[in-house]
Amino acid sequence: MSNKREIEARGADVEKAIEAGLQKLGVSRSEVIIDVVDEGSRGLLGIGSREAVVRLTALSVPPPPPPAPKPAPKPVPQQTAVPTPKPAPKREPRIKDSNAEIVDADPEEKEMALEVLATLLAKMDVQAELDVSVSEPDDLTGHRVNVIDIEGEDLGVLIGPRGETLNAIQYLARLMVGNQLQKRASFVVDVEGYRRRRQQALARLAERMAKKVVSRRRPVSLEPMPPHERRIIHMTLRDNYEVYTQSSGEGKRRKVRILPK
Repeated sequence: MSNKREIEARGADVEKAIEAGLQKLGVSRSEVIIDVVDEGSRGLLGIGSREAVVRLTALSVPPPPPPAPKPAPKPVPQQTAVPTPKPAPKREPRIKDSNAEIVDADPEEKEMALEVLATLLAKMDVQAELDVSVSEPDDLTGHRVNVIDIEGEDLGVLIGPRGETLNAIQYLARLMVGNQLQKRASFVVDVEGYRRRRQQALARLAERMAKKVVSRRRPVSLEPMPPHERRIIHMTLRDNYEVYTQSSGEGKRRKVRILPK
């Protein structure tokens, strides 16, 4: 069973709304992603005032380890040969969310996505190869997705400024595949590893801005980003004990704020 929960909370201001939500969830600020839905307004002389609204998404937390067993009483020493102890079995690596069930990428979706992308590239008169891989399990959901990387020469035109063209291609391809399969498609389209490099750059930016917030003791607002890029910032700093993050703004102006704890 997953521990992931999401609620909306209200308060006289953003901080009071966050405190109300944390109390309702029974978690600390470092265990949630904070999304400011409405910053609220005090109005004029109390007229036209409205409460602040925040959305809190609780991150899945692995259950505490079982208590260590009590040591067995020491046997009385005897004049017998001591057997060689067996090596401890190797521990399997553990993903961050121990409650998330690993769900493999959809092979039918992969084949349909390759066909759709090949058609789109041909219509755009772009010569390229399609390389398919599978992502690591998502930290919260445990889902893997197909990642289709378009490889070739001079493919910058497929990326566009700030990846806008690439996002449009992915949106169109997902829409076409989803219509064919009669379900929501979740594969990722990349060009020459652009998304991977962008993710690494955003993670470095998050760490750098977090240090700035700590040193100055003042919040920092990042530039507006699409949802998947804002999530990278949130996930990079979710375990940072000195800062926390929240999203604010509307539509394309939505951005991440990093605040000191």
